[in-house]
Amino acid sequence: MKCPFCSHQEDKVVDSRASGDGGSIRRRRECLQCAKRFTTYEQVEEQSLMVVKKDGRRERFDRQKLLTGLVKACEKRPVGMPELERLIDQIERLLSQEFDREVPSRILGERVMDALHDLDPVAYVRFASVYREFRDVAQFMNELKDLLDRSTADR
Repeated sequence: MKCPFCSHQEDKVVDSRASGDGGSIRRRRECLQCAKRFTTYEQVEEQSLMVVKKDGRRERFDRQKLLTGLVKACEKRPVGMPELERLIDQIERLLSQEFDREVPSRILGERVMDALHDLDPVAYVRFASVYREFRDVAQFMNELKDLLDRSTADR
């Protein structure tokens, strides 16, 4: 592993432990040249999921793109990055189990909205307004009404 500080190619593993969900291994390494420590993560390389867009185009599932959208939806909300990372992990795992190689973007968006609905209702409405491309206030109000109806039914 190349040291991020001095670019030396040799290091030793100081500590190794499984992540909370068992999906990856965290390793603390120490460079044999500069003696600085750094962390690496090792995980199984899964076949990349392709997202089929509305117009038929296909693109690789992009965690960073999804995270960017979720961060925008959760801006100024009490939702931390670890929660968003777990949400994306959960969605990615479910989609990989349900779909072999390709997932329609509509299904991906619905899964994200379902997860956001449980995590933070305000972030859910923000994400839904962009994802569903609300064109006017009436569509926005209908979504809010549905959200209120669902939260009342959950009680």
